[in-house]
Amino acid sequence: MSLADALERAASALPDAADAIRDANGDADRVLEALPPQVAAGVLAWLLSEDAEAAAELADAWSLKSAAGPVLEALDEAALGKPARKLLRKMRHRLRSRGVALAESAPEPRVARPPGGGEEPLEAALISPYDPTGARMVTVVEANPSGGARIFQVITDARRGILECRVYGTSRGKARRFARELGTRERFGGVEAPPAAVRAWLGRCSARQAADRSLPREFAEWRSALTGDGPTPGVLAREALGGEGSARGAVELIRERTIGPWLPAGDPLREVAEKLQELEKSTIIVSGGQKRAQIEEILDGAIDTLFDEEEAARVAEWLDETAYLLWKQDREDDARACLAGSGAGSDREVRRTILEVALEPVLARLQETEQEPEADSLVVKP
Repeated sequence: MSLADALERAASALPDAADAIRDANGDADRVLEALPPQVAAGVLAWLLSEDAEAAAELADAWSLKSAAGPVLEALDEAALGKPARKLLRKMRHRLRSRGVALAESAPEPRVARPPGGGEEPLEAALISPYDPTGARMVTVVEANPSGGARIFQVITDARRGILECRVYGTSRGKARRFARELGTRERFGGVEAPPAAVRAWLGRCSARQAADRSLPREFAEWRSALTGDGPTPGVLAREALGGEGSARGAVELIRERTIGPWLPAGDPLREVAEKLQELEKSTIIVSGGQKRAQIEEILDGAIDTLFDEEEAARVAEWLDETAYLLWKQDREDDARACLAGSGAGSDREVRRTILEVALEPVLARLQETEQEPEADSLVVKP
């Protein structure tokens, strides 16, 4: 890797030096001129820890400049490895041979420890609300051991597994700002959750990856860092709040489209819609009560068809995970309602409401036809 590339990596890892490094466009002399000695020492220390070859090239260039003297005096050699200390001794020798006065030993450390030395740990995770289909965005932010930070953004779906994964490298300061801003967004935002619980959720989703969909390449590459075992955020909500509450509250949240409706997948839903449409198109005149009875029969049968044991368990999980979001948004009553609605594989009334919301356009048209005046006879008089 060239010195310019290494300096760009240092700029990503060291936000205090980033602007000066990038303005210098890879020129070692311009970096030295632009940075205060303590900050320049931090750049050199980072390279000494992360890229020995680039560090040697930078040290060679700076050993020709008397301005490098204060930089060396700002370094904490005790925090560096033996090869790095050897390189610094060589650099000192060159500067002294050019008449630059240097202290025999470095003063008390002030800066320039390798990344992570005493810095506040960086780890955060955020989960978004579900979209109507049951997909959600999961964000994980963590420190990069070689400097800077990594941001993972993963789109999950409880039916299909991991849909998409993107990995970004940035500075730790920018990663912290990103996590804070994401938590305040009204749209496409997120709620903070314990990273271990979020990794457990990602592990659960990846284990369900659909047979016809391979894991995204980036997720497969980082799977060990992104997944784990243990309680998910939804489980944490249930442990904290228990199951007390009314499932009726969850029904109202779904009916109002505050949450969900997490539409059932595949052809079965279309088949139910087609059966209802046949009632709408039927030329046989029946009373409003008879038509409502036919609608009820179709919907009752569809609940058992669409919400088998596996699908009912997914609805319960969605409600539990949504309960965590509501709990952290200080909506504890709504959170308890979701937990109550998810009991025993999800309450039947909850599933019925999900189905009605999904089929709302067809049901609305049928309701309109019920209110139309009924004909007295099917016989058309001349």
